[in-house]
Amino acid sequence: MTISTTSFEVPGATELMIDNDAVSAELSDGRRIAVPLAWYPRLYHATREERDNWEISYGGQHFHWPDLDEDISVEMLLTGQKSGESQRSFKRWLEARKAGLSVNIHEISPDTGKE
Repeated sequence: MTISTTSFEVPGATELMIDNDAVSAELSDGRRIAVPLAWYPRLYHATREERDNWEISYGGQHFHWPDLDEDISVEMLLTGQKSGESQRSFKRWLEARKAGLSVNIHEISPDTGKE
């Protein structure tokens, strides 16, 4: 049995747009892709100002929202990957947000949930 694999070069993003329903990116190869905003709960629950405060790096391959501690790659958008954050982590982030606290998930032990 032969299994074929497909590899492709991921184009960089030249523009990013977020509205109430979708995350859209214009790619360097001319494509425009869009995925549901609900796939990324931190963006979904963000304010307009937080959504608009993003950075792009790695030649247009990676988006980062410092206010939300959220990262999404162009490859994730192209391959339809939803947020990989666990429900437990997201719930902790949302509760801290409601309480006006800042929580960095990278500083919390996944085993205990404690810093």
